[in-house]
Amino acid sequence: MTSAVPRQGPGVGAMGKKSERAAKERAAAIALEEEAKSAARHSDEEYQCTGLLEQDFPELCARAGLTYIPRVTVRPRAVSLPEEPEATEGQASATHIQSKYAYFRPRIQTELELDDPKSVREVFMRGWKIEDKMLGIFSKCLPALGNLQALHLWKVGLTDLLLSSLVSILPSCPNLKTLSLEGNPLPEGSFYKLIPEDSTLAHLSLRNNSIDDAAAWQLGQALSTLTAANRSLVSLTLSFNHIGDVGADHIAQGLRLNRSLLSLSLAHNRIGDEGAARLAEVLGPFALTHTEVVERRRLLLEKESQERSRVVRMLPGPWCQQVVWACPMGRRVGGSPALHPETFSSLLEATRGQSRPPLQPGQQHDHRQAAAHQAGQEHGQEERAAEEGGAGAALTTPEQKIMRGKGAKSGNKEKRNQPLEPEVPELTEIMNPLLEQAEHREGKVFLPGNHVLINLNLTRNQITEQGLRAFLAAVESQQQQWSKAGAGAKGQTGLLRLSLGKNHFPAESETFARIQELMLPRDPLAKQGPKDEEQSVPT
Repeated sequence: MTSAVPRQGPGVGAMGKKSERAAKERAAAIALEEEAKSAARHSDEEYQCTGLLEQDFPELCARAGLTYIPRVTVRPRAVSLPEEPEATEGQASATHIQSKYAYFRPRIQTELELDDPKSVREVFMRGWKIEDKMLGIFSKCLPALGNLQALHLWKVGLTDLLLSSLVSILPSCPNLKTLSLEGNPLPEGSFYKLIPEDSTLAHLSLRNNSIDDAAAWQLGQALSTLTAANRSLVSLTLSFNHIGDVGADHIAQGLRLNRSLLSLSLAHNRIGDEGAARLAEVLGPFALTHTEVVERRRLLLEKESQERSRVVRMLPGPWCQQVVWACPMGRRVGGSPALHPETFSSLLEATRGQSRPPLQPGQQHDHRQAAAHQAGQEHGQEERAAEEGGAGAALTTPEQKIMRGKGAKSGNKEKRNQPLEPEVPELTEIMNPLLEQAEHREGKVFLPGNHVLINLNLTRNQITEQGLRAFLAAVESQQQQWSKAGAGAKGQTGLLRLSLGKNHFPAESETFARIQELMLPRDPLAKQGPKDEEQSVPT
C-alpha cells in the first residue's frame, strides 16, 4: 500500500524563486560593497606618477572611477606611404569606415623628443570634452612630464571654470612654453588669465574662440598697463575671432608699454580703418597721456634716487659716507646731497684707506658734525690759499692729494696699502618703457614707439586705403629711425613682416605697393618664395 505524496500548492514554487532572487541580489550588493571598499582603500593610497604618460594616465583614470579611458598613443609623423592598388567597393567598406571613425575617438597623442617614452615634448587632445575630473587627473600626470613643452587642446569644451583649473596647473609645468586653445569659446572670455604678469608662457594661440571686443580689452590689459606688463609672451595668435575696431584699440593700448611680444596675428577679424590706425600709431612715435607723464616723472625720480644710493654704497667705509652726506659742497635735492662727479671722485680717493678716529672712553663723537667741520676747514683753506698765492699756491684740496699720489715711486706701495674696492655686479634689468629716451615737442612727451614687435598679421580684415596710409606712415617713421641709428646699431628692430593682404582695398593700390616695397628688403621670409600670409605666424 503506497502512501500518498502531498501535492505542493502553486505558491510554494513562486516563494522559492523569490528567495533565490533575493539571495542573488544580496550577494551582488555585498560584492559591490566590497568592491567600493577596495576602491576606497586603493584610492586612499596616493599614486606616485612615474613620468610615463602611457602608464600614469590609465592608472589615474581607473582610480578616479572613469568608465571609459582614452588611449595614449604616439602621434604619427607625416611619412609618404606607398600607393596601394584601388580596392573594389565592397572590399574596402568596413576597414575604411572603421579607420575613419577611429580618428574621432577620444585619445591623447604625444610627440617624443627622443625614443624614450619619458621624453614627451608635446601633448595633443582633440575633439572630446574634458571635464573637471579629467583636469584633476592632468594636474597629477602633466607635471611629472619633465620635458613637456607644448599643450594643444582643440575643441575640448572648455568653460570659464575649467579654464581657471587649467591656469592653476600651468605653474607646476615649468618647461611648458606653448599653449594652444583653439575652438574653445568661453562665455566670459577669460583667456586673459593665461598671461598674468608672472606667466611663463611664450607662445599662446587662441584661434577660433569667438573673442569679441570685451575679451580683447582684457587681453590688452594683460599685455601691459601703467604699472604692470607681461614679460614672457613672445607670440600671440588671435585670428578667426570677432575683434573689431574697439578691440583693436584695446590691443594697441596693451602694445604701448609691452616690450616682449614679437609676433601678433589678428587675421580673419573685423578690424577696419579706425582699428588699423590705432595699431599703426603704436608702431611710431606716440604722445604720452597725462597719467603716463606723471608716472614717467615718478620713475625718473626713483631711478635717480637709486643711482645716488648705489654710488654711496660704493664708498670704502662709513667714515667716507659721513663725509659725503655732510659735505657742504653738496647741493641737497630731495633730502640727499648731489655732489659734482669730480668732487665725489676726489673725496673717494682722498678718504680711501682711512678709518674713523677712535673714541675716548665716555666720549660721544658726532661723526656728521665732525665730517662737516673737516670739510669746511678744507674748503676755507682752499679759499685762503687762492687769495694769497693765486694759481701757484699750494692747495690742500682732495684733487691736490690725488695729484701728489700719482708719483712713479709710490705707486706699488700705495696699491699695497689701499683696500680693494668692492665690486658691484651689473644687473641686467628690463627697463620700463616709460624711461625710454623721449622727445619733447608741442608741449607733449613722445616715446619712440613699439619697435619690439617684428611680425603683424592683419590678413582678411576690413582695412581700406585709409588704414593703409596709417601703416605707411608708421613704416616710413621706423625707416627714418633706422637710418638715423645706423645699420650696426644695437637695440630694438622694428617690423620685419607686415601682412595686409586680402582686405578691402583695390589690388592696384599704390599705398599697398609702397608698403611692400619698404618691407620686402626686411622680410626674412621673402627669400623662401611665396607663402600664404595666413599661415606665416610662428607658433
